[in-house]
Amino acid sequence: MFRKKDIFFKTLEEMADLIQEAVERFSTAVSGDLPDVAAFAKEMKEFEHRGDQFAHLILTELNKTFITPIEREDIMALTKLLDDVLDGIEACTSRFDMYHISKPDGYIRKFGDVLRRSALEIKAAIYLLTQKKLLAIQTHCVKLNELENEGDDLMRQGIKHLFQNVKDPIELIKLKDMYERLEETTDSCEDVANILQSIIMRNS
Repeated sequence: MFRKKDIFFKTLEEMADLIQEAVERFSTAVSGDLPDVAAFAKEMKEFEHRGDQFAHLILTELNKTFITPIEREDIMALTKLLDDVLDGIEACTSRFDMYHISKPDGYIRKFGDVLRRSALEIKAAIYLLTQKKLLAIQTHCVKLNELENEGDDLMRQGIKHLFQNVKDPIELIKLKDMYERLEETTDSCEDVANILQSIIMRNS
């Protein structure tokens, strides 16, 4: 008989799966035009809501579980940071609706790709954590740091392009905010890498 998978590890895997699913949907959507931004925002809100439910489940279980597979503080921190990634994606998507942006530009599309690759690294790292293959996680943490740097560069290039080429100040403000929010979401992905590195150090 195989031992039933720990509820914490199982739920962290489900959160990682959800992030990958949400970001894949986001990346695919922004690769073309958005015919219905309100429906897109609602769809992403549902992903974020599911993430909140997983986070709530983990916190509830922590309150009634004496022995946890890794430190309780690490589980709480990792859960919060995974939830932050989903919150970030939802916040970016809501701006398409708020600002009536139905034609994502090249920078937004590139951000979608950076986030898609980040989600894959997060998922791989979480699954290694639940298998307790801690040292193997390091490669994915390094990649997440590199992807966050790509996000920084994209934001700088995008904002520079806006001030050089966009004459409408309202349009400039909307896109600048969008780039900054997307870059903050890549920061959230890097935050996941940072807590994973702390977990590796404490448990290796």
